[in-house]
Amino acid sequence: MTERVLLVADSVPRLAPHRRLRRDPLRDVWTIQAPERCFMLDDAAHAVISRCDGKTSLAAIIESLCASFPDAPRDTITADVTHMLQDLIDKGVVAA
Repeated sequence: MTERVLLVADSVPRLAPHRRLRRDPLRDVWTIQAPERCFMLDDAAHAVISRCDGKTSLAAIIESLCASFPDAPRDTITADVTHMLQDLIDKGVVAA
């Protein structure tokens, strides 16, 4: 069994191999397509995943989201983003 990858501020998340961010025009939602799985994203999840380009650190993603959503508390954004990405890493959808 492989070791669990834990996110830290300098982690650089990206979609795992063979996972694709796609727009579903029929349902008018963003999805992550994975082999035999599909994850439907709400607007907040899309805002996070669209920033996971394999070049941008978790800290920079959070900073960008704080700038885009100035009314949201920074600690809430940090906790929510970290929790969501860690869950997706644990499911093999995101790599870091």
